[in-house]
Amino acid sequence: MTRPIRIFWRIFFGGFAFVILLLLMLNFGWIGSMPDLDDIENPSASLASQVYAEDGTLMGKYYIEDRINVKYKDISKHVINALVATEDERFYDHSGIDARSLGRAFFYLGSEGGASTITMQTAKNLFTENWSTKSFILRGLQKLKEGIIAVKLERHFTKEEIITLYLNTVAYGDNVYGIRNAAKTFFQKEPDRLNVEEAAVLIGMLKGATLYNPRRNPKLALDRRNTVLNQMVRNKYLDAAEADVLKRQPIELNYKKLDETTGLGPYFRMVLGEEMKKWCKEHKKNNGDAYDLYRDGLKIYTTINPRMQLYAEEAVAKHISYMQKLLNTQDNIKKGTAWNGFENVMEGIVKQTDRWRNLKKEGLSDEETRATFNQQIPMRVFAWNANRGKDTVMTPLDSIKYHRQMLQAGFMVMDPLNGQIKAWVGGVDFKTFKYDHANINTKRQVGSTIKPLLYSLAIEEAGFTPNTEVQDVQQSFGSFGMVPNTPKTCTGGTMPMALALAKSRNCASAYILKQLDNTANNGAKRFVEFLKKCDFTSKVEPYPSIALGATEISLFEMMQGYSMFPGRGFNAKPMYITRIEDRNGNVLATFTPQRKEVISDVTAYSVIRMMQGVMTNGTGAGIWQYDPPGGMEIAGKTGTTNDNSDAWFIGYTPQYLAGGWVGCDDRFIRFNSKNGEGGRAAMPIWAYFFDKAASDPNCGIDTRLTFVKPEVMSNDINIDYINGTAPVLGGEGEDMGTGTSSDYEIPKDIKPEEMGAESQFIIEESKKPTDPKDNKKPGVPTGTPATKPAEKPKTVMPKKPGGGTL
Repeated sequence: MTRPIRIFWRIFFGGFAFVILLLLMLNFGWIGSMPDLDDIENPSASLASQVYAEDGTLMGKYYIEDRINVKYKDISKHVINALVATEDERFYDHSGIDARSLGRAFFYLGSEGGASTITMQTAKNLFTENWSTKSFILRGLQKLKEGIIAVKLERHFTKEEIITLYLNTVAYGDNVYGIRNAAKTFFQKEPDRLNVEEAAVLIGMLKGATLYNPRRNPKLALDRRNTVLNQMVRNKYLDAAEADVLKRQPIELNYKKLDETTGLGPYFRMVLGEEMKKWCKEHKKNNGDAYDLYRDGLKIYTTINPRMQLYAEEAVAKHISYMQKLLNTQDNIKKGTAWNGFENVMEGIVKQTDRWRNLKKEGLSDEETRATFNQQIPMRVFAWNANRGKDTVMTPLDSIKYHRQMLQAGFMVMDPLNGQIKAWVGGVDFKTFKYDHANINTKRQVGSTIKPLLYSLAIEEAGFTPNTEVQDVQQSFGSFGMVPNTPKTCTGGTMPMALALAKSRNCASAYILKQLDNTANNGAKRFVEFLKKCDFTSKVEPYPSIALGATEISLFEMMQGYSMFPGRGFNAKPMYITRIEDRNGNVLATFTPQRKEVISDVTAYSVIRMMQGVMTNGTGAGIWQYDPPGGMEIAGKTGTTNDNSDAWFIGYTPQYLAGGWVGCDDRFIRFNSKNGEGGRAAMPIWAYFFDKAASDPNCGIDTRLTFVKPEVMSNDINIDYINGTAPVLGGEGEDMGTGTSSDYEIPKDIKPEEMGAESQFIIEESKKPTDPKDNKKPGVPTGTPATKPAEKPKTVMPKKPGGGTL
């Protein structure tokens, strides 16, 4: 044997040994990481957690990669055929590595197609990293690793399982992963409903998810789709004549991507997400790791009724867009003088913006940074139009003012018997204003909506009845002074307690508080203890002014407090999750209603009857001008705080409890007219919601149901709204707010000029004020009947707001 031949064989065997050694080292993970057998037998990818409404409707997802798994039987055969025909023609014949494709790729250096099989691509998606590396050596090692894993996958999985794994992990661009999400995003279909041409579009995207994205590049996507159809013809999955017909058709997209700002209940999903993060930290998987909301594919089933949620969002939008027009016509809003004296508030808001922080990081001084806020620039701002936005040119400072002057709202619907929340609206537009006004952490002064709670305590523990005579006169609370300090809001006479509630008489409420205990302020302390018994978590100081609602409580808590009235004395803690499942459908947690008895059934019914009087003879009587469902029994209470900073209405039927708050994030931005009262600013949302919901069988509202009188009561409660020595005010009755700074001593921790619990997500000053003639728009109630009319009045309803900008 000649010397050159010996050298050749040494190189050959040495090279062969090196390759074997390299493969062994890769296989055992000595070079780079290699998944173990358990990982290969139980492959996993990051899965989005899904939120479902009570009827199974998908509301939204939490994810880093938007991916949801699907089973093989739930994938259209057209997708399978298109995939095999285009990506791996001999998929059913090889064992993970296709020798012909490998030889072709090696001979032509990849110019005639790659060597990767579907199995190798699955291995790449599941177990390898550095996909886009430009290192030839690193990419070569990665390919070898993919081949090893592919062979192992073929040993442990069927062909159908491998295809399913691949289609569940592949990327489709737009942060969409997996065939199910792709089908839902691009065509609004489940993957088993995809037809041939739709399947060809999605499989065509696998060659380049961005390049062949039909939303971004429709022409390239069309050409690529037709290429896939040709491949299906070549591999006898499709008839040539049928393919010719399909290739002449355009791509018909139905694109809709579900993200945090779209879909039902975005405010609710934000609150739910924070709750789920806490749950995940407190619960462990079998391997000891905490659950990950964004990766573990949890299924979260909620109490939300999707139809009610839709109607709640529509009701808020319908009324607040109209009320915004009224606010924009107000002189101090048009001229910008509402901000006079609050320059320090504006300074604080400016310094919280991203613009200020970024410019400071760049080294600009305060003066230089502040100057940029007075320079006009193009921007997009919120507007009450179809797109909830408009392009304009304004200064960043004006932009801040513009958005801060937008009315906000919180609205919630709940089943008072079990606490299940059916609808949750935290604001007017989640994309622009992410601060949630229905959240338990968002607290505003509640005004007269606290009075039913005070009255229920008086009935339960002090022997009052709806017809007990109460004095509508100022009251002395020792060192706390007189409440109110001036008799100007008092009638000076007596009236039945029910009439005092109906007309929302502050002086009578102070009298009732004082009757709870004759010592200086023990009545207030007793009321605070009662609120704690109702599970209020907000800090309520025992000042006499709490009888008028001069305390900050969340809408969430108020809903729980009111639940004891239609709940026949039982308080129901609001709940919105029924169960949590893992990615495989195993139940991880279930949640049940939490109720406790707070007052007697008789007390609850007595308050119900008085609150029905609010709606027929008091501050809530204007609701009949909004034409609520005929025959439906309604009980409720309006609330208005100092200078109309906060408007409330909480009402209920025998089936559902709903409550709403309306105001601006900054309390000094407010109505300076009766338009800011609870009966005008908040109550119509309630009416609009029930008008829609009661007409929809999917909501299950029975308008024929009545409030049930306790069996221990032989006779119903008849309330006298006429007699009494106090003069009866005309019109709709007066919700007097919580008074002014001179009416009673305000606790030191409550300042009327104080900023509210504002959002920090703003950019905002009103440009074009709407036509002042809009201020005469019908529908804002100006008077009410003395009693509920036998036949609802035929009034002209407010026109639905148009698409114009504000």
